[in-house]
Parts: sequence; C-alpha cells; structure tokens
Amino acid sequence: MSSSHRSTAGSTSTTTRPPPQPQPDSETTTAQVKRYESFVNDRLRVDLQSTLDTRDKVYEDISEYLKLRNQLQLLREQKLTELKTLMDVGCEFFMQANIPSLDHVFVKVGLDTHVQLTFEEALAFIDKKEKVLLSSAETHTEKASKIKAQIKMVLSTIETILQLERSDTPAHREP
Repeated sequence: MSSSHRSTAGSTSTTTRPPPQPQPDSETTTAQVKRYESFVNDRLRVDLQSTLDTRDKVYEDISEYLKLRNQLQLLREQKLTELKTLMDVGCEFFMQANIPSLDHVFVKVGLDTHVQLTFEEALAFIDKKEKVLLSSAETHTEKASKIKAQIKMVLSTIETILQLERSDTPAHREP
C-alpha cells in the first residue's frame, strides 16, 4: 500500500446537510399574490368606497336637518307671521314666494315623504332624526374601519408571501 493513500474508513466526520426545502412554485406564489391583490382592489376597496359614500350622504342629511333647525329657531325667535323669500323651482331658477302663515312647516321625514308639523313638533322630530342619523354615521364609520383593517391585513399577507419567496429563492452565484 502506498503511504500517500490513506484510508478514511475509520473516520466519522461526515457532514450531513438538511433535506432540501421544497421551493415555492413561483407560478403558484404569483397567482396567490394576484388573487389577494384582486380581492383588495375589486372587493375591499369597492366596499370601502361604498361605505364612505353612504356615510357622507348621512352627514349631508344631518347637515340639512341642522340648517332646518337653525332656520326654524330663527323664525320662532323673530316671531314672524309671514315671510317673503325666493324659492328654487328647479335648474337654479328662482321665483319670489310669499308664505302667509308660519304656523306649520313641511318636513321631510324619509322615503320622500313630507309631513306638516308645528315648529315645536318639527324641532322635536329633528332632534330625534339627528340622533338616528348620527348613530347610522357611526355604524358606517366602524364598518369602514373594519374594511381598512382587512385591507391592511391582506396587504401585510401579500408582503409576507413576497418576503418568504425572496428568502427561499437561492441566490445565483458564479463558480
């Protein structure tokens, strides 16, 4: 036997490598990311915009009722018995109107229904309607917050998927 040839039969220093990790299929990952992005853009963002639009409409209604309350209080304080005003008859076309009696007002109560009320009845109705509308606005605000949280969660999930894909992809090295 030659002295340059050594036997390694007695040596136990073998290096074991961990089993290869299954590489994520980039096609599957890409499809998964696109599906999440589509869900965010086509569903969640649309729902969020719809909810915010509905809430804004509720705030517009609250504003109109508050204007009406202020006008009714002003008329009551001034103790007017009749009123001359300009009325919008459509398409920004105004006509002079004479209101001979201010004993009653017509108030929109909902579903395009108007009811004739006294000033006191109208003010009481406006207070109740304001509370209902504020509650509705708060409900829409909470719903919008939940949708925003879902959007953040999905976007975070997308980022996590992309980070995992980057960390699992072996770097290409030149020999």
